[in-house]
Amino acid sequence: MEVATQLLIYIGILGFILGFVVTKTNFCTMGAVSDWVNIGDLSRFKSWMLAAAIAILGVAILSFLSFFDINDSRIPYRNSLLAWPRYIIGGLMFGIGMTYASGCGNKVLIRVGGGNLKSLVVLIIAGIMAYVMTRTDFYGIVFHSWMNPISLDLAQIGILDQSLPTIISSIFSINNSAHFNLILGIIVSLIMIFMIFKSGKFIQNFDNVFSGIIVGLVIVMAWLLTGGVIGQEWIGANDFLDDPRPSVGMQSFTFINPMGETLIFAGNAADLYYLTFGVTALLSVITGAFAYSVLSKNFRIEWFLSKQDFIRHIIGAVLIGIGGVLAMGCTIGQGVTGISTLAIGSFITLIFIILGAAITMKVEFYNAVYEDCSFFDSLRSSLADLNLIPNRFRKLEKI
Repeated sequence: MEVATQLLIYIGILGFILGFVVTKTNFCTMGAVSDWVNIGDLSRFKSWMLAAAIAILGVAILSFLSFFDINDSRIPYRNSLLAWPRYIIGGLMFGIGMTYASGCGNKVLIRVGGGNLKSLVVLIIAGIMAYVMTRTDFYGIVFHSWMNPISLDLAQIGILDQSLPTIISSIFSINNSAHFNLILGIIVSLIMIFMIFKSGKFIQNFDNVFSGIIVGLVIVMAWLLTGGVIGQEWIGANDFLDDPRPSVGMQSFTFINPMGETLIFAGNAADLYYLTFGVTALLSVITGAFAYSVLSKNFRIEWFLSKQDFIRHIIGAVLIGIGGVLAMGCTIGQGVTGISTLAIGSFITLIFIILGAAITMKVEFYNAVYEDCSFFDSLRSSLADLNLIPNRFRKLEKI
């Protein structure tokens, strides 16, 4: 069996497991933010953070054991260019978009597997936007032209990359050794795990604990497969920089750019030449979600309820397609995979994805209760609820 085929089979198995488990346990990053913002329930948010903690721990250990070099990742999470405008604006766009689209990139795939045709439309539109962002001059003209000049190149101030170990070692003049990277990764992971489990309530919900562990392990295994022996054989045997051969490289799960890659795959009559890691991951997650939906008898065909519902999802799809590529990842691509590399940009992106979603949810809630209020009144009250502005700027009574 060819190495490329072998690798894609393994990735397909991981994607199937991810889709099956996420559907079974209702692991949902947008739902996690919604539970937190609307009812103060952190259970699903902790599940998400548990996945990130497991991924951080796994990457730290495997990097130390020289199974792979995380600095070689296809998506340059750790590069020296701290593109903060991309992280902030892309994160906000994605957070707003996933609220309108009824889910993040991963949830869109899960819904498609469960028969939701609304999410299929979202997938196609988001894929088109991802294609436009990556395969045309749109990104360069609209974003790169002004974002790149104001981004911070850490190398110019003597910091080799934007990973937490490198930054800390540079600031405190510590030897940035493999041991230091391992120790810091373990410390960050254990602190997160302690915060997640300290109340004792989180462990009472098996699904939340199970999904967090599985999602984290899937991310780590994908890093291992693409960065380890099999992945290096595949990458070394092919020049993946040649155009139009699809890029491969060391990577783990992310879902927005692969939506664009999937459209390319479909547009070329499913030519296996265009069957990339991302396409394989995306299709296998949908398959896993479909399998569980059928087995649990929860498969349901769903369509838009109204014209307003349709417009809302289209807007959301456009925002997650553009925002996801701009931020270099989604709630999984940055919120777990990127975080596993301890890249500062991934933490910034995660914060602004959550912020964008939380503000949008709050604004919509106020608009529903105060039907005659203005957008800015809802926005100010929402920001006050989230303690982002002083309470005196509030225009509406807190709900």
